[in-house]
Amino acid sequence: MLTLLAHGQWSDFFIIAITLVLSIALHEFGHAVADEFEGDPTARLAGRLTVNPLRHLDPFGTLMIVLVGFGWGKPVPMTTSKLRNRRFGAAVVGFAGPVVNVILAFVAAALVTRVDPTNPFSLTSRFLFEFLYINVLLAILNLLPIPPLDGSRILGSVLPPERQQIVYFLDQYGFVILLVAALFVLPPIFSRVTPHIVSWILRLVG
Repeated sequence: MLTLLAHGQWSDFFIIAITLVLSIALHEFGHAVADEFEGDPTARLAGRLTVNPLRHLDPFGTLMIVLVGFGWGKPVPMTTSKLRNRRFGAAVVGFAGPVVNVILAFVAAALVTRVDPTNPFSLTSRFLFEFLYINVLLAILNLLPIPPLDGSRILGSVLPPERQQIVYFLDQYGFVILLVAALFVLPPIFSRVTPHIVSWILRLVG
């Protein structure tokens, strides 16, 4: 799972850090639950079937978040040959992380419109709004079909065998593509798209 910080000021650093840690941990926990559901014990045996953030944070990925604004959590291991559904099992596991982020975004939206509505700038309101924003961002970003993002697992599962060379190409050059995109392409796109989705969710649950 990779995350990209597209906004935020230093005054909100601790709020952003806490929401990122929680969001990453629950995202990866979602992968582990899906892996267990698919009959593969790999994630559970690796100690990843937990919401403990320390089990899911990648030290270098976390450092990159702080230094350059993008980074990643520790990938949840899985053994494809042990998945109950050999064709789409990997897609189920990959899709589970963004689904968790979507659920968390809706929960945060429902709370932010009801907790302390008279003071939208309170610590609680700011935390919930940041939690909503970041989880929307994570859900969108991780569905991109570029390794090591979750979307690459989904793409590999749905592509027919004669198109798998696309996956092989992305496996070779995906990180470079993602790095360039994260530095020069994605921030302006997400800074425009994400607020619209956040507003839509707030209207939907309001």
